[in-house]
Amino acid sequence: MIISIASGKGGTGKTTVAVNLALSLKNIQLLDCDVEEPNAHLFIQPRIKEELKAYIPVPEVNEAKCNYCGKCREVCAYHAIAVLPGNECKKGNVLIFPHLCHGCGACSLLCPQSAIKEVNKEIGVIEIGEKDNIQFVHGCLNIGEAMSPPLIRQVKKYINPTRTVIIDAPPGTSCPVITAVKGSDFCVLVTEPTPFGLNDLILAVEVLRKLQIPFGVFINRSDIGDGKVDNYCEEENIPILMKIPFSREIAVSYSEGVPIVKKDSLYQDKFINMYINICTIINEANSRH
Repeated sequence: MIISIASGKGGTGKTTVAVNLALSLKNIQLLDCDVEEPNAHLFIQPRIKEELKAYIPVPEVNEAKCNYCGKCREVCAYHAIAVLPGNECKKGNVLIFPHLCHGCGACSLLCPQSAIKEVNKEIGVIEIGEKDNIQFVHGCLNIGEAMSPPLIRQVKKYINPTRTVIIDAPPGTSCPVITAVKGSDFCVLVTEPTPFGLNDLILAVEVLRKLQIPFGVFINRSDIGDGKVDNYCEEENIPILMKIPFSREIAVSYSEGVPIVKKDSLYQDKFINMYINICTIINEANSRH
């Protein structure tokens, strides 16, 4: 089973939920797919056993073969190629914009002159490790890289189907989040009871409904703000899986890099109960289909 942990905005406690859920269960694999700013390892402190460079294929043009027909530009959905046709006075030119390239391979496949080949461009690293009963994988995007989805997809290739997989997704509702949560059996949406929290929760709910992924809500700092998140979940028939109050003790523990379940065993029971509730929701959804 794959459980992704997501949020419509940053700073809601997404990694806190992912880490504490992972530490509360057995036979777990934790994937940190927030590759632009991975931080789950600060709490898990895994022993890294393998470090792999991650690449994306980008086009390289052999201008001795190229006749500047512009076919590569036409088929590139991401506008990563510009073709300047030549004339009697000047030779043509092909401009490649690697930071826009998604590595789809269409340009090399459809080039009439076979003038394009793909070369690997390094975009980051993937680290694989373990801590106690937890398998751990995360990606770290190189500084300056514009796109994280290719690295997220490569991290997800290491999903172990024999374990319960927990994915710490990036914040927001854009392409990186969709790439991270796609294929999940369930998604936990972490929010806070504030106007900003509610606004971004609504956006995240719309995304998951489009993807047809079952989901529930986790309310962090639940005793601040107002009750509008609770009301929204009730109106939309969205299960509230768990709440954590605003607590100085929890904040201090977090700042020290110590997960909540390591300080208070009662929270371990709460996360286990949340997992049981998730399994029940998934089973009920499967029985209806």
